[in-house]
Amino acid sequence: MSKYHKSVVPTKSRAGALPLVAIVGRPNVGKSTLFNRLTKSRRSIVGDEPGITRDRIYGEYEWMGRNFRLVDTGGMVPDDAELIPSEIYAQAMVALEEADALVLVVDARTELASPDYDLVRMMIRGGKPLFLAVNKVEGEAMALEAENFRQLGIRNVYPISSEHGLGIGDLLEAIAEVLPAPAEAVPTEEEILAAEEAEAVEEAETGNEDVEDSPDAHPLHRTHGEFEQHETSVAIIGRPNVGKSTLLNALTGTSRAIVSPIAGTTRDAVDEVVEFEGQQLRFVDTAGIRRKGKTHLMAEKMSVVMARRHLEAADVALLIIDAVDGVTAADATIGGYAHESGRSVIIVVNKWDLVTTGRQDGKPPADREIFEQQLRTVLKYLNYAPVIFLSALEGVGTEGKKMLRVLHEVVSVAAERRKRVTTGQMNRFLDKIDFQRAPVPMSKRVRIFYMTQAAVAPPTFVLFTDRDIKLHFSFERFLENQIREAFGFKGTPIWFKVRARNAEKKE
Repeated sequence: MSKYHKSVVPTKSRAGALPLVAIVGRPNVGKSTLFNRLTKSRRSIVGDEPGITRDRIYGEYEWMGRNFRLVDTGGMVPDDAELIPSEIYAQAMVALEEADALVLVVDARTELASPDYDLVRMMIRGGKPLFLAVNKVEGEAMALEAENFRQLGIRNVYPISSEHGLGIGDLLEAIAEVLPAPAEAVPTEEEILAAEEAEAVEEAETGNEDVEDSPDAHPLHRTHGEFEQHETSVAIIGRPNVGKSTLLNALTGTSRAIVSPIAGTTRDAVDEVVEFEGQQLRFVDTAGIRRKGKTHLMAEKMSVVMARRHLEAADVALLIIDAVDGVTAADATIGGYAHESGRSVIIVVNKWDLVTTGRQDGKPPADREIFEQQLRTVLKYLNYAPVIFLSALEGVGTEGKKMLRVLHEVVSVAAERRKRVTTGQMNRFLDKIDFQRAPVPMSKRVRIFYMTQAAVAPPTFVLFTDRDIKLHFSFERFLENQIREAFGFKGTPIWFKVRARNAEKKE
């Protein structure tokens, strides 16, 4: 039985865990700017439009040799009955419960309003250390204005400028003083015995050799051997409103991402870690990718850019297809982004229940084989990608077979992505291939002297040939099919590079 630990952000600080600081406040006061400055990243989308941040965004920052966790929240508007603001408020409340200290951010250039007093009363009732960061204070005149915010009743008031980095050091120093360094966790007797047993087994397997001195004890480089990586990054991509956030919540067993029927709900990329079969899988829910002409607000444009960026940083992409809409041209475009960037791909057909058991339009249930044939026709360049049919909404809280299959496929595809074939194996493979069967014009044929795998993630092969020409697409496809038949590489693209032996001699 596979071990499946659904990830939840801890609601209480555990011994040895990093203390968590929550940044909260009303919309458009500069919370994301402060978060990005402290984490030295552009993790949160920043703009002049209010309500850009919606989900909780986590990061880490370092101050005076200590590390802290940081969470950025959406703008809190108490008693707003609208769907998106109420969901943002609920997500921020989760962050308040998790946090060890709170930083309430206000805008020095705006007057205090009743929501500010409501937020302060609510946070004071929580009994956690509370700091007031009066943001956008630039110059002595504004610093004097910041004193007016003491009427909120918060003792710790710090005038800062998130954009220019002014006054932030005093704030961080005060936070560090109220959050003492965690005591080092003392291992239990069971943990000591387990560690000694694992060490004994490792010594037995290596013939009692010194593991530390062995070259295999160190992580391998990308171009040498199997690619060793402690965490696999999985980007959930697709058009708006196809169920990406619902799938993230189902896989992680949380309400980590806001889910609504409104297209474009997700803006910032939301990530969560799942431990499965001893491996760490980081799922990243990205904003729906759409054409430039379909994006109007700055936040929407930035969310699409960030989604592309997170895709390119991932190992595996889950391409979500809406079964009700079928495979569209936009799906093909998004799949092309993943393919061309060298990401491994798993195709997930979501909302399958709406076209089968839950169909209400009077039409017969959809046939899985026919749907997959149509999918393969539109996404023919992703013929290596496995296909999974599921309903993410039904998977929430069930720990069902479909969610487990997604996790199994992610682990399997990630392993195939990092697989390495030796040069000897490749040359024996070449000897068995009848290249006369390749459907390539004679003028485009090349003779391959030998071939070697130069890199993994994605698998990259270097062909040493008699001519320095670009491989004909038919020849490349033929060679790729033969490699897949012999060695697998399920779910991952294969890249080829050509080097002519004669060209080397001329140089």
